[in-house]
Amino acid sequence: MRKMILCLNLAAVFVVATGLIAQAPEPIFGIWKLNVAKSKYTPGPAPKNSTKRYEPYKGGVKATQDTTTAKGEVQHIEIAPAQWDGKDNPATGNPEVDTYSFRKTAERTYEIIQKKAGQLMYTVTTVVAPDAKTRTVEQRGKNAKGEAVSNSMFWERQ
Repeated sequence: MRKMILCLNLAAVFVVATGLIAQAPEPIFGIWKLNVAKSKYTPGPAPKNSTKRYEPYKGGVKATQDTTTAKGEVQHIEIAPAQWDGKDNPATGNPEVDTYSFRKTAERTYEIIQKKAGQLMYTVTTVVAPDAKTRTVEQRGKNAKGEAVSNSMFWERQ
């Protein structure tokens, strides 16, 4: 009888552990603060500060970002819940971009496409460090003025 109870308990632990592993959160999920000093904005200027939250939502992602621009303007960006399928999702609060699409390209790497009125503005590659404490973001494209943008941003998990 004891062996049977032990086997049942071990089986239950295995089932629960397997379920938890299968539902492991995406490395990008969490709250991130921009380290402006370690970031480079071309053509610039860099924002004064920025905090971004990625959270799980119905098998996908929901993102919000609060930024104080170099001019002191406050921006609150919300990206509608999205899947990792590369399809455009509406966003509010960003004057340069009105849709974002998300795609996971590797274990800790994500591609985010930002568009305005259907036109590609920026391609963003985000890589979460193996220790999940930092992430780097490379943003390439052209801004609303037609200037080439090449931003390298360094974010720290909060």
